[in-house]
Amino acid sequence: MEGDHIKIWHWLKPLSWLYGLVVGLRNILFDSGVLPSESFDVPVISVGNITAGGTGKTPHTEYLIRLLSKQHQVAVLSRGYKRKSKGYILATPDTPVQDIGDEPYQMKHKYPQIHMAVDANRRRGIKNLCRPGVEPAVDVVLLDDAFQHRYVVPGVNILLMDYHRLVYYDELLPAGRLREPKSSCQRADVVIVTKCPTNLVVMEKNGINHSLSLQPWQRLFFSSFKYGRLQKVSLFTEEIPLEDVTNDRYNVILLTGIASPQQMEFDLKTYFQFTSVHFSDHHEFQHKDIELLERTIHQVTTPDKRTIVITTEKDAARLLPMGKVYNEFTLFSVRFPLYILPIEVDFLDNGAEAFDQFILGYVQKNSRNSTLLTRTSKEKS
Repeated sequence: MEGDHIKIWHWLKPLSWLYGLVVGLRNILFDSGVLPSESFDVPVISVGNITAGGTGKTPHTEYLIRLLSKQHQVAVLSRGYKRKSKGYILATPDTPVQDIGDEPYQMKHKYPQIHMAVDANRRRGIKNLCRPGVEPAVDVVLLDDAFQHRYVVPGVNILLMDYHRLVYYDELLPAGRLREPKSSCQRADVVIVTKCPTNLVVMEKNGINHSLSLQPWQRLFFSSFKYGRLQKVSLFTEEIPLEDVTNDRYNVILLTGIASPQQMEFDLKTYFQFTSVHFSDHHEFQHKDIELLERTIHQVTTPDKRTIVITTEKDAARLLPMGKVYNEFTLFSVRFPLYILPIEVDFLDNGAEAFDQFILGYVQKNSRNSTLLTRTSKEKS
């Protein structure tokens, strides 16, 4: 049910009111031009949210990479959350995860043809990506987690919100998890309600549309997750279809360090039972965590079944550089069969066709030469 993951700390609402004043003042300064915003002649697509926590930004960014890479040279710019470095970094296949963060590391290794860069200063990052000498020349920039980064004016602003934590049920931080007031949804060109059940009915979609009070020019889509074959971390390639992981053959441990694993856990329960070992988002795994995993493996292991550990691509980005591969994955001297679960976006009601046409049309219409042109948001309007 929508809103079922929301917990409001009502006693913190006075602090939320103060927080809202600060955020509101900041938005006024941007809207009035006191704080400068830049737009660029390269097509820029922002993917973000106004909710602290996971809304599926990485799978949706990867969807855009697959869509656009067929005809365009794609660059992805992220701030590189929890990285150990500073400033602008253009990633190579050898760049360690500590220097760029787990999500950029994941995307660079899945899509080596893209330019993957990190920089907290998005204006500087775009300029560096588009300067002469970056080859192939960038055709389109995807800004990861940049809805609040208003120093850049994107050509398309995509706002994601979790079906289980819709913004009109939520409250501002710290009472709730909203980074901005609900009214900030009006800045979005596209709103995608993510992590939806696949059987979402028309009446409920209409109710969400009505409650969001979107403008006629704003586009609303609904998406869910689809899962690929389990991919074993091993010297030898092995894949297992999810439907083959049955309760009579496998003991399963689900290892996650993501913000909102609830929808994924709900989906996987339709395939098999599992024991969940969950850590906070972007968790940096330590010896004690692997010891906990080892104890859990011993607890669930039975002689008549095979025990496997399943994790997400994002968590694997932090785990794999720390371990070694023999016939099974080894981390901190603990050896266990580790499988990665690929996650992709699936638009409901054939929405992919309309979404694809909108994105491709924007990029084709606004394609540019390698020369960078900037102007203020006021001039653009």
